[in-house]
Amino acid sequence: MTKFIIRRLLQTIPVLIGVSILVFSLMHLIPGDPAQIIAGEGASEKTVEQIREKLGLNEPVHVQYFSYISNALQGDLGSSIRSGRPVMDEIQTRFLVTVELAFYSTLLAVFIGLIAGIISAVRHYTLSDVTIMIIALFGLSMPNFWMGLVLIQWFAVDASWLPEFFKMRPSGWGDDWRQVILPVITLGTGGAAIIARMTRSSMLEVIGQDYIRTARAKGVSERTVIYRHALKNALIPVITVVGLEFGAFLGGAVLTETIFAINGMGRLTVDAIRQRDFPIVQGTVLVISTLFVLVNLIVDISYRLLNKRIDMN
Repeated sequence: MTKFIIRRLLQTIPVLIGVSILVFSLMHLIPGDPAQIIAGEGASEKTVEQIREKLGLNEPVHVQYFSYISNALQGDLGSSIRSGRPVMDEIQTRFLVTVELAFYSTLLAVFIGLIAGIISAVRHYTLSDVTIMIIALFGLSMPNFWMGLVLIQWFAVDASWLPEFFKMRPSGWGDDWRQVILPVITLGTGGAAIIARMTRSSMLEVIGQDYIRTARAKGVSERTVIYRHALKNALIPVITVVGLEFGAFLGGAVLTETIFAINGMGRLTVDAIRQRDFPIVQGTVLVISTLFVLVNLIVDISYRLLNKRIDMN
């Protein structure tokens, strides 16, 4: 297990390098000169050139990249063009908010997805199965931004059951737990649909195995067959989906946080893109990518814990 973890950690290095090169390149292809943005539209060419030299923007692109990576390895992701604050400070104030949103959304998706998938598999080709799959297809097809606006209109504006405005502390969700409900439902619905479909497919495949028929022939109760024998083996491919969905929720939080005015990394990224604040964009994407890679590592380790027969060497 230790060798496997070390090998996987080493494999993440080229992935993160590739992500950093891609993001760095895209930021330099986007129209707009950061030095001109800092100096202002009416600034002289001399002032702009001085800022460009101070930021190292007059250096060749590859020199800028290696300088950026060297600083990033030391925990320095640069400074925000707009606020002048270190990028790490900007991210730290928003990081936990986005992770909490993704975590709660994942819990909701797993809870609903597993229950729906199991029911659909056990009662396959019945009205319950068809109904669940239609609902799952609807949840999968529905855009997050549209669902968020609809939920706000129904439950916050029309019914007044939940807060219409989301007041939060700079580094948290605030004191009103009801603020979490609509964003989590908005973000987690699509994931629940995917997990439900995967659980159903995996359960149907496992239920058709010989050892399940043998267990039933020996008189083992249906509840034990489903939850103790079938579900444990069916969860292995589902775990992959859960890990991927958590990573998708981190990225998908961009729209959700913007709609609900949540001060997370998603909203920070959107604001930075609008303001051409390149260091913030690069920093947030790099942090989210790193977290996504670590989640995938945890998923792979979970395989071994659930199924001892899987070779991790």
